[in-house]
Amino acid sequence: MSVQVVAAKMAEVELKDVPAVKDSPAGSPMTPTSEGKTLVRNDPHEAGSSAAASPTAEPSAKAGEGSLGLLNPNPAKMPQASAMKRTDPQQNGGEAFVNRDGTVAEAPRMKKIQFADQKQEFNKRPSKIGRRSLSRSISQSSTDSYSSAASYTDSSDDETSPRDKQQKNSKGNGDFCIKNIKQADFGRREIEIAEQEMPALMALRKRAQGEKPLAGAKVVGCTHITAQTAVLMETLSALGAQCRWAACNIYSTQNEVAAALAEGGFSVFAWKGESEDDFWWCIDRCVNVEGWQPNMILDDGGDLTHWIYKKYPNMFKKIKGIVEESVTGVHRLYQLSKAGKLCVPAMNVNDSVTKQKFDNLYCCRESILDGLKRTTDVMFGGKQVVVCGYGEVGKGCCAALKAMGSIVYVTEIDPICALQACMDGFRLVKLNEVIRQVDIVITCTGNKNVVVREYLDRMKNGCIVCNMGHSNTEIDVASLRTPELTWERVRSQVDHVIWPDGKRIVLLAEGRLLNLSCSTVPTFVLSITATTQALALIELYNAPEGRYKQDVYLLPKKMDEYVASLHLPTFDAHLTELSDEQAKYLGLNKNGPFKPNYYRY
Repeated sequence: MSVQVVAAKMAEVELKDVPAVKDSPAGSPMTPTSEGKTLVRNDPHEAGSSAAASPTAEPSAKAGEGSLGLLNPNPAKMPQASAMKRTDPQQNGGEAFVNRDGTVAEAPRMKKIQFADQKQEFNKRPSKIGRRSLSRSISQSSTDSYSSAASYTDSSDDETSPRDKQQKNSKGNGDFCIKNIKQADFGRREIEIAEQEMPALMALRKRAQGEKPLAGAKVVGCTHITAQTAVLMETLSALGAQCRWAACNIYSTQNEVAAALAEGGFSVFAWKGESEDDFWWCIDRCVNVEGWQPNMILDDGGDLTHWIYKKYPNMFKKIKGIVEESVTGVHRLYQLSKAGKLCVPAMNVNDSVTKQKFDNLYCCRESILDGLKRTTDVMFGGKQVVVCGYGEVGKGCCAALKAMGSIVYVTEIDPICALQACMDGFRLVKLNEVIRQVDIVITCTGNKNVVVREYLDRMKNGCIVCNMGHSNTEIDVASLRTPELTWERVRSQVDHVIWPDGKRIVLLAEGRLLNLSCSTVPTFVLSITATTQALALIELYNAPEGRYKQDVYLLPKKMDEYVASLHLPTFDAHLTELSDEQAKYLGLNKNGPFKPNYYRY
């Protein structure tokens, strides 16, 4: 049997099997099948094709809707259409329907949908004539032209400031100030999840809980209040310390975790979306309390230490030491030490190997992508990105962005870090050389005024601007709060800053720390940092008088190695042990430390 005969019989069977139906609605590009579904004709100029040639059934729009959607599957309510649809090449591609009796009826012609802005380029700036009216319309539509930190609260029906509330936990204790104590159960579950990824802190609890090395310690802390910090605080408590805590960032507090800590008896003063005034009020509430004198400080950024120096300098008479974990805070401590104003020993955790080489590098390598995705849904492939600073944070950011297919530029002041960037395959530039063309600008320097108004003015439309450093000094956000610029809030921690000609940039977290303000960070890496902080507190608190002077110190190498060893079992990793002969040959103790202090990992 020839192919033509087979095809003819197949077409005949199809015509017999299809029930009689009425014409389809005007403008419908679809042909009903015997199952009540529709066949979509993608090419009306394809002559001589039958419905059987396109077996894919696609859902179409609901009645009365102009966009694609699901068609009502009820055959009784479906608009009836002809059995077969064909294209007549003699009618310029017009479609016709073949009825059961063999007659041919022309189908109504489809109308093309024309969008009002179809001819406009997506990124085109308005002409000079239309700029004034566009600027006026933008200003009128903006709901908060001058956004403030206080506007970034989590979604909640209760907009009352936590400072105006009288809160108590289930035990009647009210020595805390948080968003909502009712969220404690949710926070407790998040803390339990974090505990699974923080093996070293959990091991430290078991090993040192009986000894209580922090018995009598009164620790006042100012860090990011997250589930990971909660595990640290509860570990310090298990080791004998009393804790009072405030947040070091107005956007990074997890409200449910703060609630869980307050329910657990901790004095916590923090909530997401604090104002600047709230921020300092919370720190003051931690420090200035009747009948409680701190003797240890755990700081992140130096704000707590600065506040005590400014308001309560006499407290340092009883404080044994400061533990600081950020570049910014450590810089402040060295300034105090150089000026002869540092009156207690301080431990520089940031530059310990287990903080710098893990938290700064690996944490930022993962969290930079998370923060950008959550806030902007940006695709990284092919984007041009400039990363300011190639320290450990910059290295992590660049590695992640390069792996996602971005074109990455680096700015640096240090020739050693600059050479590392070049050897890693990144192009070293000055910011003003690429500022007009890049899609994303990320600061990682710990400095101030890295991205100034001049650069912001020259950025392309839609450029994303964010900061991965601790402090909000790297981007000159203050220069953007001028009458000629309009601020438009898009979502939490995302602002459009709009110029008079319609150009806009996307500013994240108002220039504050992106990853902890806009997303979360890997718990396992924070376990390393938190364990280092705990050991630094134990070391300073228990050190005999005279061991540490009024200066800034690094964590002893032996402790760095101990922190690393506590995390190895997670990977089922097995260390090689030196023989006596090998140890003698290298001049090392078999139990470490294995590297001299000058060694650079």
